[in-house]
Amino acid sequence: QVQLVESGGGLVQAGGSLRLSCAASGRTFSTYTMKWFRQAPGKEREFVAAITWSYGDTWYSDSVKGRFTISRDSAKNLVYLQMNSLKPEDTAVYYCYTNRAALGLDYWGQGTQVTVSS
Repeated sequence: QVQLVESGGGLVQAGGSLRLSCAASGRTFSTYTMKWFRQAPGKEREFVAAITWSYGDTWYSDSVKGRFTISRDSAKNLVYLQMNSLKPEDTAVYYCYTNRAALGLDYWGQGTQVTVSS
């Protein structure tokens, strides 16, 4: 069983920064891809960023590219999302996610609220 716990959300003014953390536990993650998603009120959940645990390869949605940075600390089983130049449209609940596609298993954290005021 995999557990994911997010932290670091809060209220910030437009142009500010926040760093989200995702603490992963329950098994070895060396072969996993870790992802961040977000869901704004009245909208579908959308992909934000991803990182491979083993090599640190990263991907970003176009809406956050150049402003957000995903990283991981393998020794601590932590995944980070550094968010800079925040905009009001970044306001959402941010979720950490991973999966075992071969087994059809999805793992989500409980989410952390990010609110960006204009």
